[in-house]
Amino acid sequence: MIIEIPSLIDMHTHLRDPGFTQKETLETGVKAAIKGGYGAILAMPNTNPVNDDPKVTKYILDKAKKFKDRIEVYPVSAVTKGLNTDETVNFDEMKKAGCIAFSNDGMSTKRINAALKSGELILSHLEDETQEAKEQIEIFEKLKNEGYFCRLHFCHISKKTTIELIRKAKAKGLNITSETCPHYFTFTNDDIDNTGRFKMNPKLGTLEDKNAVIEAVLDGTIDVISTDHAPHTNEEKLSPYEISPNGITGLETAFSLTYMKFGLDITLLKMAYAPRKILNIDPKFTYKADLEEKWAVNGENFKSKCKITPYQNMILKGKIL
Repeated sequence: MIIEIPSLIDMHTHLRDPGFTQKETLETGVKAAIKGGYGAILAMPNTNPVNDDPKVTKYILDKAKKFKDRIEVYPVSAVTKGLNTDETVNFDEMKKAGCIAFSNDGMSTKRINAALKSGELILSHLEDETQEAKEQIEIFEKLKNEGYFCRLHFCHISKKTTIELIRKAKAKGLNITSETCPHYFTFTNDDIDNTGRFKMNPKLGTLEDKNAVIEAVLDGTIDVISTDHAPHTNEEKLSPYEISPNGITGLETAFSLTYMKFGLDITLLKMAYAPRKILNIDPKFTYKADLEEKWAVNGENFKSKCKITPYQNMILKGKIL
C-alpha cells in the first residue's frame, strides 16, 4: 500500500561538516536524510570548528541552500565556546545567525544552569545519562520555581533508570521532552560483536532497558524518535570494539524500523508531528511510502559515506519511495 506522508524531522543529526568530511559531508548526510524521508534535520555542533560562531552557522546554511527544495537544514549551536569551556556563546547572536537550538556533549551544573536561563531550546546530549538527567531535572525545576522560562529536551534516551526520572518529572508538570533512537528499541547489549558496528553512546542497554524504551514511546514519556546519525569512516567502525568510535548511521533505516515496531500512527507522531511542535517548524515537503514493501538492509547502498551498519542484511518492512 503506497501512501503520502508528511516529511520526517530528525532532531539529532551529526553531519560532520565542517572538519570531518572523511566521515560525512553535508551533501552526503543530506542525501541520506532525503532517502530516509526527512524534510528537516538538526545539525549538531560538534564539528571542527565547533558551531559556536555565526561564521560556522553561515557555512552550514550556505552549503544546505542547494537542497532547499527538498529539505531544510537547521544548525544547532554549541552552548559553550568550543563545547568544552564554561564560556557561553552569545545566544542571541547565534539564534539570529540561524541556529534553532543549543547543545553540548554533556554539561556540568554550571553550564546547564546558564543554558536553561537563556530561555532557548536546550538539546541535552547526555553523556553520563541517568546522573546528568537527574541533575538537570533538579536544576530545571529550581529555575522554573524562580520564574525562569526554560526549555529542555533530552537526547538519545536508552536506560530504564533515566526514563523513570523523566516520567516523574512530567508527572510534576515539568515541560521536559525527550527522544530515543531505533537502535535502543531494536538491540540490546547482547547483540554487540567485536567490531564497532554496535558501538554508540549511550551504550546499548539490557533487555529491561529496551522494554522500558518501548513502553516509554507508547505511553508518551518519550516524545520523539530521532536517529543520532553519527557516521565514521568504514575502517573506524570495523575496528575492534574497544577502539572504534561511538556512532551509528541511522537516517536511511529509522522510518522502517519505527514503523515495524510501532505502526504508522506512532511513527508519524514521534518522527513528524511531535518534532514540529517542539521546534515550531513545519516543513511542507511530503514523501510517498510503501507500507507493505519488504527490503534487505545493505550498507553499500547507503547515501551516507559510512556503509557500516548494525542492521546489515536485516529484512525491514515499509520503505520511503
